[in-house]
Amino acid sequence: MGELSVLFLEPYYGGSHRAFADGLREHSQHRVELHTLPARFWKWRMRGAALHFAVQVSHPERFDVLMVSSLLSLADLRALWGTRCPPAVVYFHENQLSYPVPEGTRPDVHFGFTDITTALAAERLLFNSEFHRSAFLKVLPSFLRQMPDYVPRWVPELLADRGRVLHPGCELPPPAPSEAGSEGDAALPPLIVWNHRWEFDKRPEAFFAAVRTVSDSGVPLRVALLGENFQVVPRAFEEARAWLGDRIVRYGYVPDREQYWRLLRAGRVAVSTASQENFGMATVEAIWAGNHPLLPRRLAYPEVVPERFHAACLYDDDDELAERLAATLLSPAAAPSGLADAMQHYSWRVQAPAYDRVLEEVAAGG
Repeated sequence: MGELSVLFLEPYYGGSHRAFADGLREHSQHRVELHTLPARFWKWRMRGAALHFAVQVSHPERFDVLMVSSLLSLADLRALWGTRCPPAVVYFHENQLSYPVPEGTRPDVHFGFTDITTALAAERLLFNSEFHRSAFLKVLPSFLRQMPDYVPRWVPELLADRGRVLHPGCELPPPAPSEAGSEGDAALPPLIVWNHRWEFDKRPEAFFAAVRTVSDSGVPLRVALLGENFQVVPRAFEEARAWLGDRIVRYGYVPDREQYWRLLRAGRVAVSTASQENFGMATVEAIWAGNHPLLPRRLAYPEVVPERFHAACLYDDDDELAERLAATLLSPAAAPSGLADAMQHYSWRVQAPAYDRVLEEVAAGG
């Protein structure tokens, strides 16, 4: 098949959404035209972005295939475009059926139904991990049973047939010499990397509790807090900033990618305490940079990290995390041999051809 014209609509152009959209546009063999909205007000994006894109893209019929992330209501967009809408692929970075909600709040089922109608309006559904696909399909029947009557029991089987897994491509720079100790000074305390979103589902309070336990035991350490923050800074970060003081070498998102990778390569260990993670681009990046990962034995992590490294990288509970973190900081050993190289599987060089095949299949009516 020759070059396709692909329309990519991303209503939440930030974090992993942005990295994925930019990577596909750069690495696909097809011509990808990207339209975006800023990464804020995600609930309004799910409800209103279709109205924006419906008029911003004046001739959708000129494209061979449409790709959207699940934060856009594809059913609304197809209704507005009618027969001008190209065949569509939805990429699920996350979904609102299985996504956890902050303690003391209840999920808004309307956003879950938007995910369902978006999926029904698409020719193909792509999930960023098998863990994510399975979680979505597992919760779908019980979610639908919340309807008081006329439950559409046919939906789960239909969506299971349309869905498949494609890990997201990651932009991995060429390997560089280790920079452990920052600025080449190995005499400095080892660096702990946190490069996740500053939100409740990443459980920052559990991360800082482990760091405090290790610090109180006398283990020298430094911390780099590199993730993006889209809303109010969680209290756990402000409190940690006070007691960690100058042991924090970076407090906040690093927009410059070269500086970001320099900090990652300076790290000894990268930690996740997440309660929600459907893939983990940040973890792949930290591992590629040479960090020893300490990750929960749940969510997508056992899928992303090859099984032969599970014993070295996965922990079962917060107490074990603190113990493993102290041991890793005190050990002169590097990350498990071969682990960083295994992350090449998630590079765009490897993943892009699979995405191109899906786009070709959908454009051809397959």
